[in-house]
Amino acid sequence: MVIFPNCKINLGLHITGKRPDGFHELETAFYPVRLHDILEVVTSTELQFDSTGLPIPGNPDKNLCLQAYHLLKTDYPELPPVGMHLHKMIPMGAGLGGGSADGAFALRLLNEKYKLNIPTQDLIVYAAKLGSDCPFFIINQACYATGRGEILNPIQLDLSKYYFVLVNPGIHVNTKWAFDQITPAPSNKNLASILTEPIEEWRNLLFNDFEAPITKAYPAIGNIKNQLYQLGASYAAMSGSGSTVFGIFKTKPSDKIKSAFDCSVFITS
Repeated sequence: MVIFPNCKINLGLHITGKRPDGFHELETAFYPVRLHDILEVVTSTELQFDSTGLPIPGNPDKNLCLQAYHLLKTDYPELPPVGMHLHKMIPMGAGLGGGSADGAFALRLLNEKYKLNIPTQDLIVYAAKLGSDCPFFIINQACYATGRGEILNPIQLDLSKYYFVLVNPGIHVNTKWAFDQITPAPSNKNLASILTEPIEEWRNLLFNDFEAPITKAYPAIGNIKNQLYQLGASYAAMSGSGSTVFGIFKTKPSDKIKSAFDCSVFITS
């Protein structure tokens, strides 16, 4: 069985407080974007995992797809051994949630393939054990998120008539360092209400708290954002803690836009 984990972008991101458990309170909106990995699961005689595509750093045994399997196996011992193959296309450490998507979609696939009949709310609980962004990919629709990102409320936001340009400069931003640059504070205006404004207004209203310190440290990220506006984006911003910058366009950009950037560029709807 094959499934296609997609990435996400953050529409606004505010760090509003520090939690006793060491995590941060945040406010953001997640929006799914159709840049996909490919995950295949087959029944096997032993648990196996391999990958192709973009190289995945770290120990393969710690991959979130395998962690998802082990979570379910603990509560559903009838789950058989499986072979997992992941073809990686979403850049990693890029603010797009690619690894989180893989883990969450693995939960979804195992639940469906082996008819475990786990309700959506329970899958969300499992996903939260994998990582803060993972619960979103169980719902996988536009959501207003609070807490550490796991408290999700679907919102009516349809950007299906727009096109997305994702520009990944390949800059690794250390997440702990990024959080250390932020002084948590409540946002002045509810982010969900900002998203009801025309998209042309977002440029002056919708902000990512990470963007200012990260672009100061890595000016190339700010330059990409400016270029996207010059190329006609209705809205542009950095996603998550970076380093991917996205632009939202009213009309489909030409493939020639890729030549404007000396790095990886993805165009999708």
